[in-house]
Amino acid sequence: MEFHIDNMTCGGCARGVTRAIQSVDANAQVTADPPKRTVQVVASATRAEIEHALTEAGFPPRAL
Repeated sequence: MEFHIDNMTCGGCARGVTRAIQSVDANAQVTADPPKRTVQVVASATRAEIEHALTEAGFPPRAL
C-alpha cells in the first residue's frame, strides 16, 4: 500500500507515521519518504485500519 501524507515533512513526522502504522500491525514494514511525502507499507492490517490510525495520529493520508 502507498499513501501520500501532506503534513509529513521531516524525520520526526516519519517516525510518528511509522509508530501509528505499527500500532495496528507491529510487524508492518514502513518506508517513509518525507521529501516526497509518501509512505509505502507492507502490512497485514487493512487499508482502512492504517488510514484510521494515521488520521488519529494527526497524519491524514491520501491514497496514491
